[in-house]
Amino acid sequence: MRLLFVSPCVDEEFYGGVQLTARLAFEGLTERCGSGQCRVLCYGPRCGRSAERRGHSADPGNRFCSHSKAGAVFNALQVRGWAQHLIFWHLDLLKLLPFVGDGARRKYLFLHGIECWRPLDSLTRRLLDRIDVFLTNSEFTWNRFAEINPRWKNARHRTIPLGVGVPEPRVQPPGQIPAAVIIGRMNSSEGYKGHRELIEAWPLVLRCIANAELWIVGGGNAAGDLKGLASAGAASGQIRFHGAVSEEEKQDLLRRSRCLALPSRGEGFGLVYLEAMRLGRPCLSSIHDAGKEVVSPPEAGIAVEPGDPEALAAALIRLLTPGPAWQQWSADAQERYESNFTAAAMLVQIGRAHV
Repeated sequence: MRLLFVSPCVDEEFYGGVQLTARLAFEGLTERCGSGQCRVLCYGPRCGRSAERRGHSADPGNRFCSHSKAGAVFNALQVRGWAQHLIFWHLDLLKLLPFVGDGARRKYLFLHGIECWRPLDSLTRRLLDRIDVFLTNSEFTWNRFAEINPRWKNARHRTIPLGVGVPEPRVQPPGQIPAAVIIGRMNSSEGYKGHRELIEAWPLVLRCIANAELWIVGGGNAAGDLKGLASAGAASGQIRFHGAVSEEEKQDLLRRSRCLALPSRGEGFGLVYLEAMRLGRPCLSSIHDAGKEVVSPPEAGIAVEPGDPEALAAALIRLLTPGPAWQQWSADAQERYESNFTAAAMLVQIGRAHV
């Protein structure tokens, strides 16, 4: 089976969830298809340059990387008509379909979330009609896509939960500070993630747990406004901004925390929930998006209405309080990750979609 994987750059040194899962999926598909039967056509600002640093430049026959749109089109023409199966790992890259040719036996498109919940231009709509199977990371993502775009509500689709990493050999106890950590971009265009709501609810948390801390990890153009909001509030001394951190620092903060808090209103999935559950950390999600589907409260955490400060604070207090209930949440979170969300589990699900 000749398979072409069209994706954001799989070799970026600094990547988001889409790039990470793309790399895992491509590596797994390459292993399954056999040498020379799986090629990747990828595009990104540092695509190609990152591949050289990662030592993949010696494999030009199977990797077609470009950091420009013109280069991506040129590469697409180089592999035109080669593939029997096509997988597009992001909606925005579907516009390369006319250049790679759509004569493949089966064409798949993976929908991640926010990119498919927006008005679609006429070209994208025409190209979506050529997709044989839609793959989605959650039922929430598919249902919202179908609601906004009812033209495809009866299209063939399969939900494939994302997966990362391998099980942790031993879950470490949290640090002495009762801390909740939120990890995510702080961009003005992504104000739905819950940073502001957590900051505003933190004084209520401190009424019950005087030394509780909120750790905020990530960067973005809204970070300054959020820092100002935190410094003006009664909990300013207990809210810490860590900025953008390395992977090692992120894992350390998760290990030292007692819970992950991401009461977002617009997650199509949320890989960071998996990272927390892998380390035995229960999660706070909202009732409005796929976070609830991933965390499956009360199994691995709590889902709340983020616009209700009292409910948000009450959930945080429960997740920050040590004792038998927290120990059970920790064990259940780890078990949920190991049963559903490892990298290997994601590849099994992709295989079941007959890719």
